[in-house]
Amino acid sequence: MHVDMSHRVRLAAAALVVVAALALAPGAAAAWQLTKNGTVVSYDRRSLIIDGRREIFFSGSIHYPRSPPDMWPELIAKAKEGGLNTIETYIFWNIHEPEKGQFDFEGRYDIVRFFKLIQEHNMYAMVRLGPFIQAEWNHGGLPYWLREIPDIVFRTNNEPYKMHMETFVKIIIKRLKDANLFASQGGPIILAQIENEYQHLEAAFKNDGTKYIKWAANMAISTNVGIPWIMCKQTKAPSDVIPTCNGRNCGDTWPGPMNKSMPLLWTENWTAQYRVFGDPPSQRSAEDIAFAVARFFSVGGTMTNYYMYHGGTNFGRTSAAFVMPKYYDEAPLDEFGLYKEPKWGHLRDLHLALKLCKKALLWGKTSTEKLGKQFEARVFEIPEQKVCVAFLSNHNTKDDVTLTFRGQSYFVPRHSISILADCKTVVFGTQHVNAQHNQRTFHFADQTTQNNVWQMFDEEKVPKYKQSKIRLRKAGDLYNLTKDKTDYVWYTSSFKLEADDMPIRRDIKTVLEVNSHGHASVAFVNTKFVGCGHGTKMNKAFTLEKPMDLKKGVNHVAVLASTMGMMDSGAYLEHRLAGVDRVQIKGLNAGTLDLTNNGWGHIVGLVGEQKQIYTDKGMGSVTWKPAVNDRPLTWYKRHFDMPSGEDPIVLDMSTMGKGLMFVNGQGIGRYWISYKHALGRPSQQLYHIPRSFLRQKDNVLVLFEEEFGRPDAIMILTVKRDNICTFISERNPAHIKSWERKDSQITVTAADLKPRATLTCSPKKLIQQVVFASYGNPMGICGNYTIGSCHTPRAKELVEKACLGKRICTLPVSADVYGGDVNCPGTTATLAVQAKCSKRSPRAAQ
Repeated sequence: MHVDMSHRVRLAAAALVVVAALALAPGAAAAWQLTKNGTVVSYDRRSLIIDGRREIFFSGSIHYPRSPPDMWPELIAKAKEGGLNTIETYIFWNIHEPEKGQFDFEGRYDIVRFFKLIQEHNMYAMVRLGPFIQAEWNHGGLPYWLREIPDIVFRTNNEPYKMHMETFVKIIIKRLKDANLFASQGGPIILAQIENEYQHLEAAFKNDGTKYIKWAANMAISTNVGIPWIMCKQTKAPSDVIPTCNGRNCGDTWPGPMNKSMPLLWTENWTAQYRVFGDPPSQRSAEDIAFAVARFFSVGGTMTNYYMYHGGTNFGRTSAAFVMPKYYDEAPLDEFGLYKEPKWGHLRDLHLALKLCKKALLWGKTSTEKLGKQFEARVFEIPEQKVCVAFLSNHNTKDDVTLTFRGQSYFVPRHSISILADCKTVVFGTQHVNAQHNQRTFHFADQTTQNNVWQMFDEEKVPKYKQSKIRLRKAGDLYNLTKDKTDYVWYTSSFKLEADDMPIRRDIKTVLEVNSHGHASVAFVNTKFVGCGHGTKMNKAFTLEKPMDLKKGVNHVAVLASTMGMMDSGAYLEHRLAGVDRVQIKGLNAGTLDLTNNGWGHIVGLVGEQKQIYTDKGMGSVTWKPAVNDRPLTWYKRHFDMPSGEDPIVLDMSTMGKGLMFVNGQGIGRYWISYKHALGRPSQQLYHIPRSFLRQKDNVLVLFEEEFGRPDAIMILTVKRDNICTFISERNPAHIKSWERKDSQITVTAADLKPRATLTCSPKKLIQQVVFASYGNPMGICGNYTIGSCHTPRAKELVEKACLGKRICTLPVSADVYGGDVNCPGTTATLAVQAKCSKRSPRAAQ
């Protein structure tokens, strides 16, 4: 094979030093054995090239700060089990350097440990340095202190920004180099990204944008890490940087790099949609993702990265404006790291199918055959070796079709691609799901009611202007006041009314109108609660307009304004504002009273935050008393023991309003139950508490409630995905596992042509019950199957015999096995099974 040496990434001889102390996982493949030159990563138009050999890559985004370290090994292992060979992560500047010159690489922020775990699993890694990352992360990953650098403008040809950006990038690269983590050193990292989705900002900053992105590329290359650099959503990536695609359908929306010596790489294949408070539920089906990936590989792509493969949790105050704590819960591994089926399994089967096609995809001659207006065959072929792969595509979203290809007929469902691994036999169809399904269930924990005793601490009295130390003529910017150390600022002002100012008519109410840049506020007049208001993700500015009672003499207005995180995208991010803007009193006898320039006092943060009463140490600094429900601006606490077992733990917060939550001093995230989406429910009511945050006994849950809530009705739950199902027709393509061959060559036998159903429990659990089984024309979804008119009574008995007491069982999908009537009117030749997994008992283990 000819390799274009002009695109091989080289290292200076001095950098090619092997560090003997770098440990390899036991049994690691030979590809990871250290040589004096490390691993050489190069590329051509067909693919990235590892040590002179083309390769295909299935990558998944798993972000280290969004899961506790004890979850990392299992998440990586499950990703590898799902057919991935690469893990991708951003680097989060604001958690590593929260204060200028002060660094944190411990715990959830230990990037070296994270990448070494990837290597121990014999996988590649992709590091996206940014250091602006967006990622629905607070401030797009940029630390707040950057806003206070004189004359700074983010992400443009601005010397102060470039200086600090370069300094941080080089600190991270040195840290990774010192740990020998780049492929050129024998480590797992094969790609690095500089900047992030810059193209639209380049247009906004014009010539300064172009200068900046060229500088960023050259700065990155100058670090000599010995691997290729990439830029996503940057069509005109400078220098030798490879442009990559982000989106849902890069196989149809992106023609690839203009430099024809560079490969087609897909850095963000969105597995769902990140969600903000106010969003209804949203999903992206396994079938649609599989279609997009098969399409991308059919047009010459050789790397896809699922964003996210596991989203995890935005703990504490880490999420961007309005973004919920749970992040990409609809990914192949859900927020808790549990398999989300069939998405995880369907993509695993796709990866296996594409790996079997690797030889043709990477070295075959390509051709396209139009089979109709929205139908085509894309072929990769090595005739002299009799290697051939075809992708039959149906882009019609409404109609199924039967296509003729090379003299044979193939049924191709709507919006689907069938993969013919020998240009004859369908081994995978994107619309035919052979993977099992599962159902997530939440289970009441006894700890909900055990010692369910709550105490409260009032967030002191509503403050007045004279109590404030920061006094300005107009209300100040919330971001500038908080410096991202808290969400909250009190804005206070006073005004005097004479008797003739009061409304003459008793039926006319005076109204407080508070216009805000965002994001939410709670208003008080003369220390009495008036009301709440908030903006939205799309329109952060809002107006709180509530009736109130005023009195003759001095009146006091106090507004507790809060953010839901800092903005994470767009030009001039350093100039974004939040907090109170204009305040008016309407309905007075003399008309509207404008308080905007009345003089405002500011108190930053909450008393409970300043005293850290959510920690064991700070809890004793205030007096707690028996809790009363439905009180605004109140801290609540209770103690609880850890639920038994290993299943993930969540809190059901559906009886609360809006606020913050802490467990044993750890920030769990913002909750906002009072903000309902269009379907009348909160966007998130279940909140993950990692077991590693807990002690066996006497854990402390602390909440700050801004509005109204009933803490005594909060439930502690555990999470399972123990209801597993299969729903497969005999008419589906064969199960892809039956095609696996070491040499990637395919030998078709009659037995291979029958699909099979596989049921698999998670490790340490066994199939203990078959809830439902039917062959014929069953209907419904996992957890709610019903028999059809062609039901075979023997199905349940046969499935129980094959599966009970096993972690994994494979079932034939055949009328012959179950006694199905192939002539029954309406039969779909489908096997549907629902089984229940549970942990094996000690007696069974013996």
